[in-house]
Amino acid sequence: MKCTPKKLEKSQIELTITVSPEEYQKQVERAAQEISEQVDVKGFRRGNAPYDMVKAAVGEMKIYEHALEYIVRRFYTDALAEQNIDAVGMPSISVEKLAPGNDIEFKATVAVLPEIKITAISKIKMEKGAKEINDTDIDRVLSDIQKMRSKEVLKSGPATAEDKVVVDMDMFYENVPVEGGQTRNHSIYLSEEYYIPGLQKELVGLKKDDEKEFSLTMPESHYQKHLAGKEVAFKIKINDVYTRELPALDDELAKGLGQESVAVLRELIGSNLRAEAEQKENQRVEITILDQLIDGSTISDVPEVLIEAERDKMFYELKRGLEQQGMEMEAYLASVKRTTEELAAGFTEQATRRAKAALISRAIAKEQNLAPTKEEIETELVAIRETYKDNAEAQKNLERPEVRDTVATLIRNRKVISWLKDKVLGEAK
Repeated sequence: MKCTPKKLEKSQIELTITVSPEEYQKQVERAAQEISEQVDVKGFRRGNAPYDMVKAAVGEMKIYEHALEYIVRRFYTDALAEQNIDAVGMPSISVEKLAPGNDIEFKATVAVLPEIKITAISKIKMEKGAKEINDTDIDRVLSDIQKMRSKEVLKSGPATAEDKVVVDMDMFYENVPVEGGQTRNHSIYLSEEYYIPGLQKELVGLKKDDEKEFSLTMPESHYQKHLAGKEVAFKIKINDVYTRELPALDDELAKGLGQESVAVLRELIGSNLRAEAEQKENQRVEITILDQLIDGSTISDVPEVLIEAERDKMFYELKRGLEQQGMEMEAYLASVKRTTEELAAGFTEQATRRAKAALISRAIAKEQNLAPTKEEIETELVAIRETYKDNAEAQKNLERPEVRDTVATLIRNRKVISWLKDKVLGEAK
C-alpha cells in the first residue's frame, strides 16, 4: 500500500491510497464468495462456485465493485495508522482507479482533531432542580385518563366547551385555499389545546348543520412559514356534536388499568411524573452544560466534513419528523418556499455547534481517558440485537464496523456527560 497525505484547510487531510492486486486479493475473493451465495452458478450449489465461475456468471467488474467497500475500509484504516492520523468522523471517499488486475487508487478526505482550548469546568454555572410533582399534576393525568375512557354520545343541542365536534373545515389565505387546509369529518375536542389558538372558542355554541365563517391568526411557530403570524379565514360546517360521558374515578377504573385501587394508581402516576420530570431536568442540564462549553471554548478550525455530516443528520431528522406527521419533504419545501439547498444552508449554524460539541466531547474523553471498553460496546450491541431480533437486515448491519464505531461513540459521549455533570454538579450519574 502506498499513501500520500495532503493537508487541506479547516483541519482536513486528503489521503491518496494506492493498493496493489496482491494486497487486495483477499477482499476480492471474499466478494466473490458472497456473490456466489446470492446468485445461481450453473453446476454449483450456492456458495460453492469457484472464483472463475463466479466471474463468468456476473462479470469480474461486479466482483471488484462488491469488494471495494472491504478494500477501502481495510486500507483506509491502515493508512491512518501508518500516518499516525487522529481522524474525526467518517471520511469522504472518491475512487480514482478501479480495474480488475490493476492497482486500485482512492482518495479519502478526513477531518483531524483541530486545536481545542476547552474552557475551565469551574466557569460553568449550573443549578439542578426538577419540577416538584403535586396533587394537581396527578389530578390532571387522572382527568386525562377519564377522558380517554369516556363514552361519546351524539347530542342535538349546541356544543359546550367539554364536547367534541366533527367538522368540515376550509382555510383560506388572501382568498386562496391553503394547501392542506381542507379537511372533512375532522374531530376537534373543544376542551383540549388545538394547534390554531382560538379555534375551539369559535365552535362553542354551534350545533349540527350550523355553518360559520371567521378569521384567526396563525401561530408564529406554524410549519407553513408563509402563514406564520398571518390572518387566515375559516369556513366551518358542523357535522355532529358529541358529549362525553366520563367514567367514575373509582377503584373499578383503576382495576381496568391493572391497578388495585385509585390510591395505588395515584401513587404510580406520581412516580411516573417524577421520573419524567427528572429526565427532562437531566436533558436541560446536559444541554446547558454543553452550550456553556461550546461558547467558552476555542476551536482553531471546525472541519467542514463534520459540519456537512451534522447538516445531513438534521435534514434526516426533519424528514423523519415530517413523515411521522404524514407530510412529504417535497410538500414541506413547497410550503416554506425553499429549495433543499436553501434549507440545508439554514442548518449551518446549528450544525456547526453540534460539530463543536462532538469535537469537545472527543477531546475531553481523550484527556480524561473515558474511552468505552470492549465489554461495554458488546453489552450495548447485545441490547440492540435483542431489540431488533426479528429484523434480519438490522442484525446484519450490526456486524458492520461503522455501526460498532457509532455505538462506541455513543458510549463515550455518555461517559463524557456523566463526567461533566459530576464536575459541575458534584454528582456521579
